[in-house]
Amino acid sequence: MPDLAGDLAAVLPPRPDTPGGEALPTDSGDVLRQGDILGRRVQSVRLGWDQLTSVQLWMCEQVLGIESAAEDEKPRRTRADKWALNYQAAKQFYEREGHLQVARKWVERIVIGGDGDGGDDKEEREHKLGARIGIQRSRAATPTPERMELLSAIGMRWS
Repeated sequence: MPDLAGDLAAVLPPRPDTPGGEALPTDSGDVLRQGDILGRRVQSVRLGWDQLTSVQLWMCEQVLGIESAAEDEKPRRTRADKWALNYQAAKQFYEREGHLQVARKWVERIVIGGDGDGGDDKEEREHKLGARIGIQRSRAATPTPERMELLSAIGMRWS
């Protein structure tokens, strides 16, 4: 019987031990070992399949029996989710720079996810903030009053 903990540790970011012979969990929240939730780890690997190296892919498929998530399993972002991420990037820029005069080609990196307990389920994303701010300014009549108020509070100029 293969040593799943050893195989998992060799392929993926550091993992806690799992007893040999047990199937790896695939749902977030399953199997807590040494303070880490294995299901969340396996799920993040399945959803981030395109980011794995060829060796990691082979180990996941051949040794661990982990496969890429099907299209219907991958989470879809709503427009509200996208707006919230763009707002988070704008707010982060404003807090650091003190203004929202963003260059058109500026890309802001934000960290999303995590539950505040120092877990590894955080993800860094890049947002084309300069382009988004320019688009938002050109559509000044489109946002809801609540969104306009939020953006104005962090220094958005509308002309």
